[in-house]
Amino acid sequence: MIVTRFAPSPTGLLHLGSAHAALFAWRRARAAGGRFLLRIEDIDTQRCRPEYTTAILEDLAWLGLDWDGEVRVQSEHVAEYDAVIADLASRGLAYHCWCSRTDIEAHASAPHGPEGPVYPGTCRHLSHADQAAREGEKFAWRLDMRHALQQCGPLPRDPRPFGDVVIGRKHTPGSYHLCVTHDDAVQGVTLVTRALDLEPATAVHNLLQALMGWPVPDYAFHQLLTNADGTRLAKRDRAVGIRALREDGHSPAAVRAMAGFADPA
Repeated sequence: MIVTRFAPSPTGLLHLGSAHAALFAWRRARAAGGRFLLRIEDIDTQRCRPEYTTAILEDLAWLGLDWDGEVRVQSEHVAEYDAVIADLASRGLAYHCWCSRTDIEAHASAPHGPEGPVYPGTCRHLSHADQAAREGEKFAWRLDMRHALQQCGPLPRDPRPFGDVVIGRKHTPGSYHLCVTHDDAVQGVTLVTRALDLEPATAVHNLLQALMGWPVPDYAFHQLLTNADGTRLAKRDRAVGIRALREDGHSPAAVRAMAGFADPA
């Protein structure tokens, strides 16, 4: 059975671009007689707000989308993400990093990858004494890419351009890469649908799947919705907000059409 999901982050109100992503996954599941799941990715406690979660659920229901089972809320599963990081660390595949983004950008040898400057590995080989001296400071968990690839067979995509990616932080239980891949496995998602701009990140997810023995789903990528000037739709743009369109008197069918999914004639 096909199982898809929509996994918004409640950092703002739902907009047309998000509605397009939700409808893309929902229609793929319903057309195949499968299941459509909803997940709230609220692991970033500094930016996510419960009122946005409530609004997202309301707007999705207003659009005519239904979902199967309970909504999975990432902030309720912190212990699971901690366990994954602990497992990787116990195998020598994750290490503490105290470098800031500014530190990495200032490093002359740091090349650029899909997510910006690639980490040059400054903290990868710190001595125990150096690590102990920084105890109590904010740190990130990084995946040791070289060692990780040594433990994997052939992968469908090459994650090396990402370097030693962040998989967690001291005050954030897991990174997007780790949490989304873990949850897709736990929820039994068989078809991951996402925008084309996230296609490169799938290489990191394939690596984590191999390291953790998680199943590899199929992937389907959709276009990004843009404004008339070609700018990607954003949550801050009221003109494309689902709530604003509702308040302006648009019908669910009209908004679905604006999101690229007009109802059959």
